[in-house]
Amino acid sequence: MEWHDDGIILGLRRHGETSAIVELFTPSHGRHLGLVRGGRSRRQQVVLQPGNSVHATWRARLDEHLGTFVIEPDVSRAAALMESQTALYAFATLAAHIRLLPERDPHPEIFVRFMEALPLLPDPQAGAQEIVRFELTLLADLGFGLDLTECASTGGRQELVFVSPKSGRAVSREAGIPYADRLLKLPEFLRLEDADASTDDLAAGFALTGYFLKRHVFEPRRIALPVERERLIARLKS
Repeated sequence: MEWHDDGIILGLRRHGETSAIVELFTPSHGRHLGLVRGGRSRRQQVVLQPGNSVHATWRARLDEHLGTFVIEPDVSRAAALMESQTALYAFATLAAHIRLLPERDPHPEIFVRFMEALPLLPDPQAGAQEIVRFELTLLADLGFGLDLTECASTGGRQELVFVSPKSGRAVSREAGIPYADRLLKLPEFLRLEDADASTDDLAAGFALTGYFLKRHVFEPRRIALPVERERLIARLKS
């Protein structure tokens, strides 16, 4: 068995005296683990850092085996991520979300959104916006997508400022005002790609996606939202 693919390193752990087990996220083979022989060497350690893009070849005798990776560097991002605690929390949040996906199951839309987010993570504001958008994509990919295109009550597309926690559909200002205390806020940056986001907008975005992630994804699995996500939100508020 053999395949070739590009990927992003999510993490790694030691294996024996000289090797490492590397966790990649790839467009065609999903989240995939493999053994890198000599992965703890000085040369390989520079390459095998979370956030780096690599070219990977995977080989195994049988498909169900762990297999081995031969990895070559492509784009190095680890140094930029390590310069900022906020960027590290952001990357760890994305990696934790990706680990919700079944191993070896391709999710190309998630991969594209992940690639779009990565270069923006060192910028706290832009990176936070991309994480919220990533979480919306994740919800849709898992079958719990939100409909933010028109008002659930009137069908209109203007002044969509709320989201129903029951249906996951947008609600206009006019229809939602009487029930505002029971609705979730819909920040403008989730409707308009080029809209700026204030700290309050980002908090509203995380509250929105966090509500549905917790309800549909994390609570059914009896796990909590990533602690790094909470730390990221706290840093954005400070």
